Amino acid sequence: MLVAAAAHSPASTALPRRRRRAAAPPSRKTPESQALRSILHSRVIACLRAQDGETAMQAARAAVRGGVSVLEIVMSTPGALEVVIGDLRRSYPSLTFGVGTVLNPEDARKAITAGAQFLMSPGTVMEILHALKESEVLCIPGVLTPTEVISASNAGAEVVKVYPVSVMGGEVYMLALKKPFPFLPMVASQGISIDSIKGYLEAGASAVVLSDAIFDKELMRERKFDEISELANLATLRASQSGT
Repeated sequence: MLVAAAAHSPASTALPRRRRRAAAPPSRKTPESQALRSILHSRVIACLRAQDGETAMQAARAAVRGGVSVLEIVMSTPGALEVVIGDLRRSYPSLTFGVGTVLNPEDARKAITAGAQFLMSPGTVMEILHALKESEVLCIPGVLTPTEVISASNAGAEVVKVYPVSVMGGEVYMLALKKPFPFLPMVASQGISIDSIKGYLEAGASAVVLSDAIFDKELMRERKFDEISELANLATLRASQSGT
């Protein structure tokens, strides 16, 4: 009996310690999780590319007036890193701004220095994911196949971008790809119109990326920013009315 009691004692004393650790309060949420929450709440990421920095600023402000709260500036936009991101963050501190088409760690470093709160890539760049594991900046890698989803998730991605979704079947492909990964938020991107927002969200997308649907090329060229604002308002309204 003494032997049995001695053998049982360590296990009985170890168990409460494990329970105390498991019951510890969660750590403070980081700005990274805040960026993701903003995306999941807005359900629309407006993707802006422009010929020059001034046009980019005016188009971005028009989109914000229309209700856009999450905006991605494509890295190739002149002045995107030097001026646009910083000015937008100062003007709208409660909104979320990121940089798109980030292709390598050096681009990522420049975007973060400029003030980007999230980075988006057309594919999965493992070097960026690994470099940002301890960062407060949200990384959204691009994926297309189940294998790529698994690889990105295993590398630490909290959310992925399905790109180019429309050429793979649109909402039907989104539905099929999402089914095995209900735990992982997915953003649908490429070729999405305002009229198709509802279909993508109902197919399982947590949010959609809208580029030309808001920043219409002709409107951008003719600098018709009031009409861009109207498109932004219609897009955000459609997203807010769509079911989860």
